[in-house]
Amino acid sequence: MGLLFNEEQRLLQETAQDYFQNHFSTKTLREMREGRDALGYVPKLWQQMAEMGWTGILASEDQGGLGFGFQGVGAVLEPAGKTLAGSPFLATVVLGGSALQLGGNEAQRNHWLPKLIAGEVRFALAIDEGPRHDPKVCQTTATKNEKGYILNGSKQFVMDGGCADQLIVSADTGKGQTLFLVDAQAQGISRHPLTMIDTRNAARIVLDNVQIDADAVLGSQDEGLALLDQILDRGRVALCAEMLGIAQWLFDTTIDYLKQRVQFDVLIGSFQALQHRAAKMFVQMQLARSSVLAALAIVDENPAFLPFYASAAKAKMGEVLELVSSEAVQMHGGIGVTDELDVGLYLKRGRVCVAALGDVTFHRDRVAGIMGL
Repeated sequence: MGLLFNEEQRLLQETAQDYFQNHFSTKTLREMREGRDALGYVPKLWQQMAEMGWTGILASEDQGGLGFGFQGVGAVLEPAGKTLAGSPFLATVVLGGSALQLGGNEAQRNHWLPKLIAGEVRFALAIDEGPRHDPKVCQTTATKNEKGYILNGSKQFVMDGGCADQLIVSADTGKGQTLFLVDAQAQGISRHPLTMIDTRNAARIVLDNVQIDADAVLGSQDEGLALLDQILDRGRVALCAEMLGIAQWLFDTTIDYLKQRVQFDVLIGSFQALQHRAAKMFVQMQLARSSVLAALAIVDENPAFLPFYASAAKAKMGEVLELVSSEAVQMHGGIGVTDELDVGLYLKRGRVCVAALGDVTFHRDRVAGIMGL
């Protein structure tokens, strides 16, 4: 298992870094926040990502994609995290694309993958029903009838749920959960935008007697939870790459500040107490980076071990991002708590990422369960 990008992946990462730095800034993010932008991303940026082929990064060349795998996903999302560039990439390319690849039948893949690769359709995974991530809890029901199924229930904190064209919905079908591909404009669906602290697009979605066809099923009836775990683990690993970018920016910015800020006629970076804290951050960043790169590689090379690697990476990355973001605020002193400083924007985005798709406690417990502890 390689923990280093090959030349092709490094070039992709450099391209992504240059692109996001030149096309997105915290000024743009602040404007979106002040204007209460409903999308949570810049449509032109998303379309340009599609034109560069990034929406097809996970699809094979035979399917019209790039076939770069999850290490390619990491090469794009880490630079996106460094600039806080929001887009439907995680919800659509990773979660939606994985759902189609893992659970879609031939007709579903042939219909939706070309649209996804072209950037013409956006997906959202609608599974959580409470304030905390727990995919096993599902009170949304799917009742079979002569036309297919009737969906009733509600979903909370649906990432990109306010702008998605297609929803991937989990529902109880009697003997287990089943995943359904649902038109977001279907009669009976209402979407209620949520104001997130990091400007990310999210929504509460209510399904009231939503009629769907029998061929809307993804995978097998009553076996959706196993499929959902595979989809979520791929999303968790991808999210870790974005979190790594956020943490790296916070670490680099804080170290630069320690080298510039003068107090008592000396650089504060010369204070031993701060040096020790900076050293701890550095060590923890290296551990987090290793865990994320290992998880990205395992998706492509040996996905049978993915549940362990995905949860280990999400737990470690969440722990380190909380550490680095808190230290960044504290080491900047009084200015660290002001809205004018970009550190606060990164802290907010980081906190949302830590909670998304399972927080530190969720994934520590999952790792312990996998290890039989």
